[in-house]
Amino acid sequence: MTTTKTLEIPQDILDTARLTIDELKVELAVYLYADGRLSLGKARELAAMPLWTFRQLLASRRIPPHYDVDDLDADVAVLSEMARL
Repeated sequence: MTTTKTLEIPQDILDTARLTIDELKVELAVYLYADGRLSLGKARELAAMPLWTFRQLLASRRIPPHYDVDDLDADVAVLSEMARL
């Protein structure tokens, strides 16, 4: 079971930023994903959004997916193995 932590944010801060709690969670998730601190799955979980919706949000903000040469090499290796079965 996952434990949760509480973060207190004064209402006037939310009002000034014109954000709801849910919107703040989305903004935090996007920032942490873009900064490489959260995986796509964990960021989507924090944002409480379906994966496809979160991916579309990232794309609309021009935040590229985290996929590098090592990921490509791993995918090619898996596909090569699958072709041999």
